[in-house]
Amino acid sequence: MEPLIKTIDLKKYFKVNGGLLHAVDGVNIEIKKGRTLGVVGESGCGKSTLGRLVIRLLEATSGEVLFEGNDILKCNRQEMKKIRPKMQIIFQDPFSSLNPRMSVFELIAEPLVMNHVYKSRREMTEKILSLMDTVGLAERFVNTYPHEMDGGRRQRVGIARALALSPKFIVCDEPVSALDVSIQAQILNLLMDLQEEMKLTYMFITHDLSVVKHISNEIAVMYLGQCIERAESTELFKNPMHPYTKALLSAIPVPRLTGNQNKKIIRGEVSDPINPKPGCRFASRCDYCKDHCLGQDIPLKDQGNEHFVACRIYQ
Repeated sequence: MEPLIKTIDLKKYFKVNGGLLHAVDGVNIEIKKGRTLGVVGESGCGKSTLGRLVIRLLEATSGEVLFEGNDILKCNRQEMKKIRPKMQIIFQDPFSSLNPRMSVFELIAEPLVMNHVYKSRREMTEKILSLMDTVGLAERFVNTYPHEMDGGRRQRVGIARALALSPKFIVCDEPVSALDVSIQAQILNLLMDLQEEMKLTYMFITHDLSVVKHISNEIAVMYLGQCIERAESTELFKNPMHPYTKALLSAIPVPRLTGNQNKKIIRGEVSDPINPKPGCRFASRCDYCKDHCLGQDIPLKDQGNEHFVACRIYQ
């Protein structure tokens, strides 16, 4: 199956006082139509930057982003205007991502108005009420403002805005991390139901491994701007290969009253992402580091069963 989204050697560097901060550095991912790619890693690893690059909210330093086979980084402003309705994002904080001066009706109507989708207010009102029903918002909230709602309802407004233009691809940037656990489950189930009903494709960014296992078909693990492991969800949890991935999975809480939970402690200091030296960026914290791990970058290689890993142990 042809992937809906594909990145080729995607890079984003930010100029800082000390040089260039390598936020995203040579990432290659694929997301097939109707599937979910989970992107995990610790804070500052480049997950959210990657999501914004894929839908071109940020301009890439170099590389390619193929959407339906076309490199959107080469598109001009008019061409991007036609593509943008097909690519949307759900932000992490449902409060700061919504204009506090706009009602629910105005917030959901905004993308419809900007793209001149409906000629009459009646048609637009019917569409907005339909979207509210789709995401589980009662009609009584139509004139409510963001500060009058709880986090779960605010996030439903954000989802309705993302769905307003009938997109094919949605970046979910930690959409449940700011919500209570019970509300998290509701939002996750809603996203999965919408995916099945509307044949949506997701990039689901999170630091919660339990969540990513629940919703993702495939998982990419990032560390300091690089994708270090990628595999099907069940394969990754069953057979993690990179030392960093093993440590991440061992950190998932296990409800056990007695016995050792076999936690893998990561020691050492995080490498400097500003002008990083060639080689494995996890080397300073890895118990298996050897001389050949340094000096040149390590590419992702297929170890069988479409399980890709960037580690000298397997190369």
